[in-house]
Amino acid sequence: MSSEHLLDVLNPATEEVVAVVAGASPADVDAAVTHAARAQRIWAALAPGDRARLLRRFAATVDQHLEELARLEVREAGHLIGNARWEAGNVRDLLDYAAGGVERLTGRQIPVPGGLNVTILEPLGVVGVIAPWNFPLPIAAWGTAPALAAGNAVLLKPAETTPLTALRLAELALEAGLPEHLLQVLPGRGDITGDALVRHPGVAKIVFTGSTRTGTRVAALGAEQVKPVTLELGGKSPNIVFADADLETAVDPFSFLDNSGQDCCARTRILVQEPVYDEVRELLAEALSAVVVGDPADDKTQMGPLISRQQLDRVRSFVPDDAPALRGSAPEGPGFWFPPTVLTGESPDSAAACEEIFGPVAVLLPFTDEQDAIRLANGTPYGLSGSIWTRDVGRALRVSQAVRAGNLSVNSHASVRYWTPFGGYKQSGVGRELGPDALAAFTETKNVFISTEGPAQ
Repeated sequence: MSSEHLLDVLNPATEEVVAVVAGASPADVDAAVTHAARAQRIWAALAPGDRARLLRRFAATVDQHLEELARLEVREAGHLIGNARWEAGNVRDLLDYAAGGVERLTGRQIPVPGGLNVTILEPLGVVGVIAPWNFPLPIAAWGTAPALAAGNAVLLKPAETTPLTALRLAELALEAGLPEHLLQVLPGRGDITGDALVRHPGVAKIVFTGSTRTGTRVAALGAEQVKPVTLELGGKSPNIVFADADLETAVDPFSFLDNSGQDCCARTRILVQEPVYDEVRELLAEALSAVVVGDPADDKTQMGPLISRQQLDRVRSFVPDDAPALRGSAPEGPGFWFPPTVLTGESPDSAAACEEIFGPVAVLLPFTDEQDAIRLANGTPYGLSGSIWTRDVGRALRVSQAVRAGNLSVNSHASVRYWTPFGGYKQSGVGRELGPDALAAFTETKNVFISTEGPAQ
């Protein structure tokens, strides 16, 4: 890599520099594309069973290094050690799941007159995956695993604040026996490395996870070359709590505090039916006061720091000191700490209620009836995720159909499963990741007609 620019990787809990990484220049990106194209041809020529076998070996190699990867995630991203272990395991599971699809990536035979018509799914070539800093390990694998399984090479650009786990994954791929240059990691700034990756004519597709603002630029640059993009962008997800819900389960502060709120699926808009509003408020106040915020490497910690000083300043801008709110506590001193907070005096159209804060801050809003809940739930530009809490099955189905979001959970706060598709409506993104169709998103469909008509008599 070029030393044109260097990246200081900070531990968010201490603000100490834990690594210095060289960023990739546009020339580095160009060279990487050339090498990746050669590796991709070798990879795609392998028998499907051999590709699947190598991916399973990659998964097994990751499994042997789970604790190492988890500790790296704690150091560079400030994740809780328990969460980081799950994330490393998720990479292993994604690779295993994708490997199972290699030999099942089939086309179709379509009845037509005069011959036989078949479709063939062919790899795109070189795929660029731009991963975010909030979940560096698993989201990198969301694009990488199915792209490799479909026969592509991958150029992975991690966020500039969290490159360490991605670099280690590429080393483990080589250790597992994947061809050299098939999976390359290009650390660097978005305006240098990311821009060069998106613009490069040798990159067939871009998978981007990040902010809606940056995603619109990625989409525009891709459009210049008619290059397909998958975008997983921001969210402002509702947690809709009806009066008949199991309140103690529905009012889980970790629905918006997991990963310190740095989660596009965080249920940061708590919508509560008026008859139980006061009870929910009391439950939240008690729950926030009990949240243990501190050293992410300690198994007893329940919430860690934010990723950076910049993100801390952004979160603070939404929460004035005198704002009506329920608050927990956070450490003082070094580290990017912010206390768990629920704002209680916001109007539904305020900035805090409508914009993605990406921190441990939620807003508590009352609603009257089902239609009012739906109106509030749809009252933002986003449509990524959300929860619906009710014992009424009919209501659950009606509200699920009416809320404009890609991933909804009824009586649950879980949004993401690698077995099922994931993506957003409106400004939350374009396309779907994960699930049984993930490999097909990294292919082109070729149609072949074979005439069966004999020569004219």
